[in-house]
Amino acid sequence: MRQFAAFAVLLFASVSAYALAPKPCEELKAEIAKKLEANNVKSYTLEIVPQGKDAEGKVVGSCEAGTKKIVYRKT
Repeated sequence: MRQFAAFAVLLFASVSAYALAPKPCEELKAEIAKKLEANNVKSYTLEIVPQGKDAEGKVVGSCEAGTKKIVYRKT
């Protein structure tokens, strides 16, 4: 029983760490684009910019451990 409990704790910890891992910007951008297209949004741009840089549009995501952001803009 102890071995099962230890295994369960290790499994949960590894899954939690994977879920909190920084996501690559291109992967997040693709996920956001997929959601926008599922909602019939046709005319838009998604731009990856450094966190400190100002960009015109709405910030819709943060990636690479918060060093970059994804900005949405209607076209």
